[in-house]
Amino acid sequence: MRSVRFFCGLAVLAACGGEAPEPGTSKPNIVWIMADDLGYGDLGAYGQTQIQTPHLDRMAAEGIRFTDVYAGFTVCAPSRSVLMTGQHTGHTRVRRNGSPGLLDANVTVAELLKEQGYATALIGKWGLGMEDSPGAPWRQGFDHFFGYLSQGHAHNYYPQFLMRMADRVPLGNEVVPSGRYNGMSGVAVKRVDYAHDLLMEETLDWLQKHASEPFFLYLALTIPHANNQAGTREGGGDPGMQNVQADLGAHRERIGMEVPDAGIYAGKDWPGPQKGTAAMISYMDADIGRLFDALKRHGIDENTLVFFTSDNGPHKEGGNDPFFFDSNGPLQGYKRSLHDGGIRVPMIVRWPGKAPAGASSDFVWYFADFLPTVADLLGFEIPEAIDGISVLPALTGARQEQGDRFLYWGGTAGNAEAVRWGRWKAVREGPEEPLELFDLTVDPGEENNVAAENRAVVDAVRQYLDRAVTPLPAD
Repeated sequence: MRSVRFFCGLAVLAACGGEAPEPGTSKPNIVWIMADDLGYGDLGAYGQTQIQTPHLDRMAAEGIRFTDVYAGFTVCAPSRSVLMTGQHTGHTRVRRNGSPGLLDANVTVAELLKEQGYATALIGKWGLGMEDSPGAPWRQGFDHFFGYLSQGHAHNYYPQFLMRMADRVPLGNEVVPSGRYNGMSGVAVKRVDYAHDLLMEETLDWLQKHASEPFFLYLALTIPHANNQAGTREGGGDPGMQNVQADLGAHRERIGMEVPDAGIYAGKDWPGPQKGTAAMISYMDADIGRLFDALKRHGIDENTLVFFTSDNGPHKEGGNDPFFFDSNGPLQGYKRSLHDGGIRVPMIVRWPGKAPAGASSDFVWYFADFLPTVADLLGFEIPEAIDGISVLPALTGARQEQGDRFLYWGGTAGNAEAVRWGRWKAVREGPEEPLELFDLTVDPGEENNVAAENRAVVDAVRQYLDRAVTPLPAD
């Protein structure tokens, strides 16, 4: 067996399956919608039976439902760094939550699309650099930004402010500040402005202003992430429920799953956080329907390529139980796990007239493939040292060979690593730990370690892991 790292760019661009738009034709709009901590099994289109997601289920019926797509990592910031840079976590700049963020030298998909004449907007959660750093979104290719710069701030759905570019936009909420994240997170004791509503209002307003030109919209929603600071844990949360219980009102039942009300789930005989989780997902689903309505209203639905996914697997935070709704479906693990429950995510792609309606695909790809796919679609060159490949043929329903490449997760010295290589999934908890091997074609739950029977595969994976990580550049 052999291993090779595939990438699409420069001289090999033309071989990756796509063509640049013909002169005089309209460039397609590109929308990437990312939920936060949504599990593989949280949508009806992926087997969910208790949470209602009619709009996303219709999106799947009108496009392609991918079953073997992976996030960039098991947690927020690294996963988003992989998406933006096309590099896996052994190479991309941001490899853990709390990283200083991207550097000037990093090139993002937003920068490349801006060079192609696209209007670019990020609305929602960034996590790759604060306002005083080179990683701020307006320094990484986005013409417009509204939302949260840090993942800690984004825990709170009722924050005291959101950011519009480098300016703080004050909101009507009052917050008991947390001791973490420089006081930006915490628990609201006066709830006036629900941040998700403001993000969607901004999105629809921005679409109206830019419907007549090609655009890239990165809609990074925070649903259904928990407000970790409001969650119960031994000794209290941070600042702890004991400090704010009297002020939570009806929100007290839902603890860290912050949503205006429990909606259609209010009468269910479920724990409060599970009502909140379900309500959040259905709340988001309804707004996805509003987004598609807006695309049709502006006459651009037929020329818009829309992706919907999640940044990692389901969480066990803020009182949420990921097993209550079987949020990881048939997969093992949840957020922070390198088993598939932590990194395999729903991926629905809708592209009228290009992506076949009602299709399902088991083609294996991951977030690093987004940047080279966009390059292939528009016919421009990409930076060197990209880990992804173009998956444009798979997006259009054409046959695409899987290729002999490793998908990698890890990148922090001494920590766990994982790879997907064709049918194989390998996980090791540390550089000196034994490598577990699973055949996903017969064992999607990664229950049977077959490393002993497949020594050649194990050896090939070890050889790849020995060279998968490069040193982080200096700040």
